[in-house]
Amino acid sequence: MKENKTHTAESAWEKCLEIFKDVLEIQHFKAWFEPIQAVQLKDAVLTIKVPSQFFYEYLEENYLDLIAKTLKKIIGKQASLEYEITISQGSEQHSASSINLPGKNYDYKLYNNRNEANAPLVINSQIKNPFVIPGIRKVQIDPQLNPTYTFDNYIEGESNRVAKMAGIEVAQKLHKTSFNPLCIYGNVGLGKTHLANAIGNECKKLHPEKIVLYVSTEKFVTQFQHHARTGMINDFINFYQLIDVLILDDIQNFAKAEKTQEVLFTIFNHLHQSHKQIILTSDCFSKNIEGVQERLLDRFSWGLNIQLTQPTEEMRVEILQSKCKAEGCVIAESLLRFIAQHIVSNVRDLESVLLSILAESSFNKKEIDINLVKQCLQTFIKAPKKEVSIDNIQKIVCDYFNVPVKQLLEKTRKSEIVHARQITMYFSKKLTQNTLKVIGEYFGGKDHTTVMHSCKTVENQIEVDTEFKKVVLDLQNKIQITAGTSIA
Repeated sequence: MKENKTHTAESAWEKCLEIFKDVLEIQHFKAWFEPIQAVQLKDAVLTIKVPSQFFYEYLEENYLDLIAKTLKKIIGKQASLEYEITISQGSEQHSASSINLPGKNYDYKLYNNRNEANAPLVINSQIKNPFVIPGIRKVQIDPQLNPTYTFDNYIEGESNRVAKMAGIEVAQKLHKTSFNPLCIYGNVGLGKTHLANAIGNECKKLHPEKIVLYVSTEKFVTQFQHHARTGMINDFINFYQLIDVLILDDIQNFAKAEKTQEVLFTIFNHLHQSHKQIILTSDCFSKNIEGVQERLLDRFSWGLNIQLTQPTEEMRVEILQSKCKAEGCVIAESLLRFIAQHIVSNVRDLESVLLSILAESSFNKKEIDINLVKQCLQTFIKAPKKEVSIDNIQKIVCDYFNVPVKQLLEKTRKSEIVHARQITMYFSKKLTQNTLKVIGEYFGGKDHTTVMHSCKTVENQIEVDTEFKKVVLDLQNKIQITAGTSIA
């Protein structure tokens, strides 16, 4: 077929659209071809304008053959195509793509501008959004944030003030702080997920043009495994490289997911080098996570690691008051303080007890008094808890034996220090979910074998020494009372 020289860019593209409309499902046609504008037709080269780099890559991956054959039919066998890509920030960058239409293996290159023809870049494959049906513009990505988790309802206290301030700083000065990544760590139920979501919600509020995404580590791993099974790992990587603010919750769950860690390493490097913000949460200091590659752990510690600790009694009362307000109920402060004195482990437990009290009062028509509170507390704490703080164990044991906590971390063979350290390690292993390695780090970087030896020593002495056994049981009761596992 001879080249039709009478076509304008608009008329040539209209002819192409007629063919596309006939062969494509209507929703695909509307999504991927109606937004395209014809810009210029010169020397058999048709230039079209597309909304984004993502849009361009999707066309190249899914519709290249169709576009190539259609252009050949409408314009002629020498036809080729150029793209004018609209950058989301508002400026435009002209990026040319030349396609050799006659052959099966089209030779296509993408240039940053027309003067860089000697520097071809690899064109990425189709990017599939794991969260929603692939959209045209990146801003359509669902951030997966919990809208109820904001800074306004995040109760501030000594235990989380620095972390909250850092989060606000990140949101207000996005991509301009050195807090990248920002890693928030602490025991279960201390508000890590709330704070991470609050940062994300604030980022969306202050920077609506930015792509924010919250994802749990479990979901991230599951998504990767699905993409690996279907041969679409590049799609997975390309999608996550689009994100401006990536929030990964519970990164300790990457342990032993080796292939996912390889991909995360690639994504992390791209985002960090592109000055994109990364926010992580973990149940321990990032460098202490077991089962994760050392190079990833190193990167997790590049920015700022902040620990959330157990809230003070006053803060716990304030949290309960805030929850009461949200639930539309009024409970005497003296009762709230009684709850706060017995539930010191974490915020989640506080809220669970309060909801239990409200449910018991509502369903059984009972007045909320001290007897009802004690009843619900007793029911709640029947299940043994392991989320006791190592810091708290150290303090209780050291107070019991009148030994300064700092001496537990020193290299000394004084019997009273060694004795207290062994008991503290024993309770840290028995009453928490921390690994031997993490426990060792709390004692001046002791090896995990030292922790194992201490635990065994205490266990052996309990079996043969009745007085020692009484001391251990007394200490365990004090620790559990402080952690909210029994009512005094």
